[in-house]
Amino acid sequence: MTNVLISLTAAYAAQAKARFARKTLQVEAVQERFLQELLQAHQATELGNQWQLKTIKTVDQFRDRIPVLPYSSYEPYTDRIAQGETNVLTADRVTYINLTSGSTGKKKQVPVTPQFQRTLRRADVAAMGFMFEGLQRRRLKLGKSLLTNSVILQGRTSGGIEYGPVSVGSLRQGRMLFEKFLTPPYSALQIADTLARHYVCLLFALRDPHMRGITANFPMLLLRTCCYLEHYAEPLLEDLQHGTIAPWLSLEPQLRSQLERQWAPAPKRAAELRAIWQAAGKLTPQLAWAELSYTVTARGGTSNFYFERFAEYLGNTPSFGGVYGSAEATLGIYPDFDQDGSILAIESGFYEFVPPDQWQAEHPQTLLPCEVKMGERYRILLTSYSGFYRYDIGDVVEVVGFFEQAPLIVFRHRQGGLLSSTTEKTTEFHATQTLQALQQEFNVRLEDFCITLSKTECPARYVLNVELAFGQTLDRPTQFLERFEHWMGEFNNLYRIARQGQVPPSTLRILAPGSFARVRQRQVDRGMFDSQLKFPHISEDRSFLADFGVLQEVVGAMNISVI
Repeated sequence: MTNVLISLTAAYAAQAKARFARKTLQVEAVQERFLQELLQAHQATELGNQWQLKTIKTVDQFRDRIPVLPYSSYEPYTDRIAQGETNVLTADRVTYINLTSGSTGKKKQVPVTPQFQRTLRRADVAAMGFMFEGLQRRRLKLGKSLLTNSVILQGRTSGGIEYGPVSVGSLRQGRMLFEKFLTPPYSALQIADTLARHYVCLLFALRDPHMRGITANFPMLLLRTCCYLEHYAEPLLEDLQHGTIAPWLSLEPQLRSQLERQWAPAPKRAAELRAIWQAAGKLTPQLAWAELSYTVTARGGTSNFYFERFAEYLGNTPSFGGVYGSAEATLGIYPDFDQDGSILAIESGFYEFVPPDQWQAEHPQTLLPCEVKMGERYRILLTSYSGFYRYDIGDVVEVVGFFEQAPLIVFRHRQGGLLSSTTEKTTEFHATQTLQALQQEFNVRLEDFCITLSKTECPARYVLNVELAFGQTLDRPTQFLERFEHWMGEFNNLYRIARQGQVPPSTLRILAPGSFARVRQRQVDRGMFDSQLKFPHISEDRSFLADFGVLQEVVGAMNISVI
């Protein structure tokens, strides 16, 4: 990447960041303007006519007249759009359909138009501006990054519209720019097989000693890339030395031929890396790329559990959240590295917040961005150029501060993603906090975990399923389980109360190595996108892990205290 390109990109992003920062001084006006422009653009669509959008002149009128509807109410419209009908939800032509990951149910179709993409791009570029500024403060430099995402489309609808994950659409649309900033060639991202794609992307990245960053949708996926590098270090170095691509990789013949033309031996670099590998006994990103400056991956939710293992592979490399988004919209822009709070993306959607006392209401009373309070949690409703209005995406966010007038929000968990034996309502965030505390207290690293419920008892006991990371042992499993009860009660007071009453003591199951890799593969086999894997850390499916090997099981004693 040339210094000229870096300078031009940084200057453009700095302007976008400064423009966005100015707008956070007048959030109410910016949000109202966004809504009015959107309503005007969509007033002649089928749904716009049905809801008489042209008669809505104020934010209050919009909230009074437009219902809060689930995706099932939009599905008949998105199905018709997929069949090629126009002017249904959006006035602009639909050029792509984002599919949600399907991690919480059936995949949803979200129409993408040029105007929708422009609103998302504003947030993306502003986030780049914050990232460049953060790097400068730390005296770090931008450079090429490693990315292993697939760019393969899921297909075309009967109306001829391409569809797939949001990341696929973004990468394909921005191919020319991304090629300048990525170490792997674009053709490497076209490999279907997950292992082969990661291997080839790592191979091209290893050739570049000056690589600066690693990007992945989620921390779990970034760790997977680190594990691939560690596990396949020897064949990678062989291929790097000799200019080959391992014949045992599952590669489409045409792609293999294309990649081999782009590949060449790098014996000097291979020798350098081999010396590092032999001296350290392993190869990690921190060891392979001395100039590694940053990672970019999602924050919030269960991310912190996986961040616990980042130091093992990445040292103290700072991590940037980029944007907090979904298939339906971009919700937040991260202002700095190693920060969980993102600034509400006030130019990418119109947002309302539903307080907990309104979560069961059919017509909830909502708050606007300037009305939310620090430390409170809300469900978030969005209105965007996708054609969805006051749409509840199911995210529960916490307000952790403000950037000027704009709230800083952190994703905590999905609405409805609860685990209850009786009435304790344990969330993924409670579970993640508990396991983080346990890892630190017992100085043990876990590959992953999932809390389920016992099958036959009523009320059911919690079953803590864990898999130890490679080389780890748990010497005091009974004490580990006792402290699980303690920390769960610390982070979820309702659990503490329930354990003092009806809920029986928990069970610890230490699963065989490779168990959670099997779970993730099972998710892919069922249709979840490889680059969007989200692993559930709580599950009311009592058979979720029933067929996995158990190395050890410890049943809690009735007299365990959670006080």
